[in-house]
Amino acid sequence: MKNFLLDGRTIEARDGATVLAAALEAGVYIPHLCHHPDLGPGGHCRLCVVECEEKGVQASCQLPVSEGLKVRTDTPRVRAARRTALELTLSVHDRRDLSPALEKAAAAVGLDLSGFPPDGAALEDRGTDESNPFFTLDRNKCVLCGICVRTCDELVGAHALEFIGRGQDTRIAPTGERPFLESNCESCGECVARCPSGALKDRETRKPQKEVKTVCAFCGVGCSLYLGVSGGELISVRADRESPVNGGKLCVKGRYGSAFVNSPERLTSPLIRKNGGFVKAGWDEALDLVAGKFSQAKGDAFAAIGSSRAVNEEIYVMQKFARAAMGTNNVDNCARLCHAPTMAGLTRAFGTAGGTAPLADLDSSRCILVVGSNTTAAHTVAGGRIRQAAKKGKLIVIDPRRIPLAERADLWLPVKAGTDVPLLMGMCRVILEENLHDASFVESRTEGFAEFRRALAAFDLDTVERLTTVPKEMIAAAARLIATIKPATIVYSLGITEHTHGVDNVLAVANLALLTGNVGREIGGVMPMRGQNNVQGAGDMGCQPASFPGSQSVAKAEAREKFGAGWGADLSDRAGLTLVEMLDGALAGRLKTMYIQGMDAGYSVPDTARTHEALRKLDFLVVQDIFLTGTAKFAHVVLPACTFAEKDGTFTNLERRVQRVRKAIEPVGESRPDWWITCGIAKRMGLKGFDYKDVSGIFDEMAALTPYYAGLSYARLEGGGVQWPVPEPGHPGTPRLHREKFNTPGGKGLFTALRYRPSFESPDKEYPFLLTTGRSIYHFHLAMTSRVPGLVKIHPEESVHIHPEDAGRLGIGDGSEVMVTSRRGGLRVRAKVTDEVLPGAAFMTFHFYESPTNVLTHQQLDPVSKTPEFKVTAVKIEPVSGKPAEADGDELPGARS
Repeated sequence: MKNFLLDGRTIEARDGATVLAAALEAGVYIPHLCHHPDLGPGGHCRLCVVECEEKGVQASCQLPVSEGLKVRTDTPRVRAARRTALELTLSVHDRRDLSPALEKAAAAVGLDLSGFPPDGAALEDRGTDESNPFFTLDRNKCVLCGICVRTCDELVGAHALEFIGRGQDTRIAPTGERPFLESNCESCGECVARCPSGALKDRETRKPQKEVKTVCAFCGVGCSLYLGVSGGELISVRADRESPVNGGKLCVKGRYGSAFVNSPERLTSPLIRKNGGFVKAGWDEALDLVAGKFSQAKGDAFAAIGSSRAVNEEIYVMQKFARAAMGTNNVDNCARLCHAPTMAGLTRAFGTAGGTAPLADLDSSRCILVVGSNTTAAHTVAGGRIRQAAKKGKLIVIDPRRIPLAERADLWLPVKAGTDVPLLMGMCRVILEENLHDASFVESRTEGFAEFRRALAAFDLDTVERLTTVPKEMIAAAARLIATIKPATIVYSLGITEHTHGVDNVLAVANLALLTGNVGREIGGVMPMRGQNNVQGAGDMGCQPASFPGSQSVAKAEAREKFGAGWGADLSDRAGLTLVEMLDGALAGRLKTMYIQGMDAGYSVPDTARTHEALRKLDFLVVQDIFLTGTAKFAHVVLPACTFAEKDGTFTNLERRVQRVRKAIEPVGESRPDWWITCGIAKRMGLKGFDYKDVSGIFDEMAALTPYYAGLSYARLEGGGVQWPVPEPGHPGTPRLHREKFNTPGGKGLFTALRYRPSFESPDKEYPFLLTTGRSIYHFHLAMTSRVPGLVKIHPEESVHIHPEDAGRLGIGDGSEVMVTSRRGGLRVRAKVTDEVLPGAAFMTFHFYESPTNVLTHQQLDPVSKTPEFKVTAVKIEPVSGKPAEADGDELPGARS
């Protein structure tokens, strides 16, 4: 801390603070326009000048505090300089609609705006940009403070805005002076949130009557935010500046995507299928029907799928219902399609199926390895942290596509999809051969090293280069970076988990982390980027066929006895069916009844045609959701659930942080929280233990049975999120796992000897392209973001990305229609010709009912996690003409018109 004099008053300031920041923190207003506490000094507006004895008139935003510095904020020289600066700013500004920031600055300077020219009509029109569906840019109100440019550079890392022109012609515009919608702008709205002049402005301008703090309902980052409510309607979203997760930042979906809550397509009453169509019903009729059917379907002919978008309490009730009420462990969630390999792999290697470090470690890691994660698209706020970290440290990207992070990387390894094990094991071999491993860590904190080392003999760099198509020099360079630059963090996601060898991929990541000693250290670790907002919580709550809450195995007698006593039920010791196995059971006639909570399984599971056939064969299907999804259209009963904005509970994010979700508005129509619906069914079946008064009672029951959550309660979470494990009430939480020992039986991290297993499908003469799938930054899953018109405007349809060499050879132009065909089906979509993909490769997202990409993918499973292989599908691509792009053949059942 340093002390300085401000107008004769002693002010204590943090070391490194500027005079402006210290003054504002002390409650002393110095006029300014280009300063923002989130950003570095700007020095553009010159309004914040002060006078100090040693240095004369200085911009206080660029004047660092020093011990004994004497500063005066109101002298003749200061007043004159500020007045001149503000008059110049306002000389090209329409004063008829000044922002509060400008009015405050003018009042402090003493400028009489009523007599200040011009009147607006005489100003040259500097133009507007109204191309973005969420916000507008009116350059007539711009004061050229540069906050928007610096926000995009310093906080977001997109570099989508810049100063154009010189002198009086200077203006702000997206890079290349293109409209927002045609630029590399990500529409996150961070610039809008910080604009002091009103030049950048949201299209929705109503002011909320109240704001409610809660957690975002999209990806697993778990950003904290405030929902703005007016007249009982959700009208705005504002980021929580105090959150350690997002620190005042949001992505385009987090800020603008919650408009799905207000969609007129929301389900507002129960629906019962009668005479081939749906009719509205009351809750009593619907729940009585469901309870009666479920009472006749107990045992392993029944299966339940919980929602990774529901709150923890609702997921807990769902798995409890399956086990205690229906007598089966046939319960699963969407993690089976994405991060089940994480749970299996990290549990084997480290003993705990969770990310080892907090997101904040990304800011300080000197080296970050991103493998199989398009982080800026799928986990945008975390991706922004990686972009900023890359400015100070090293970034390695391993991905089949040249994703945006690859542009910022020191090394991009363009790996052939499906060959991550040889690549990572090849890196490990280089590290060992060059004696770059952390020998003391390996010796004291790991086991299985000898077997692992012997397995590396199969991964010489010539072999690895042949399998992965990555030059061996590049592999060696990446190995040296991750081994020698510490602390390092490994980030991964679905690009390595959604394979028939997904568990092996995760174990290969764990091997690399153990070999380099990047686990349990102060900074660095292994960070799996969970897909949906509460997919970590779904696993924690035991919504999986082999484990009770807290990863307590159903095969262990002590676990069954504990949960049986808590629930008053006899519990099965047999692991249940996984998600795809449930569909297999339905096709075979063994599974008769399903209860699906908040998952669009009909379009999320691969091989869509086969999935739809399985759903049709069920005797009775109940779907509980917020929209009439593609899956809901197969149901016999549809039950209207609430969105995150309409209920209380908790979410657990990808760093194991348990956070409160709070009700902001009343449920739409007759929709109800998922827990209320499930408990209503159970009570109508005559079951006890489902008479909760509210979600806090559910949480308390769960915490009493789950060691990781034992020290948590709603009272504990009111002040902010806490990272499990929290074994007792006084425990502070665990931001970083495995600091002293691993959670394995021997307390040590386990190396795994791996071998290369090829993907199920490989390109051949008939199907020569290798298709992989992934997310768009503008969409999540089909039902939610497809109900947000602005997101649909930005990304309106599916496309297949192919390399220019392939497009030229096939006579395919950018934007032309093509047929993409696999051994399971075909789709007509438009081609996007881009060198972001490798020759012979193709890429598609999976966000559109009209072009359901999973028509193409297959249902071959990882033998351990039972996760399907979305990332490697052999396809052929052919040019077509005439008809508009659509699904091949008849419209798929359940697709939207």
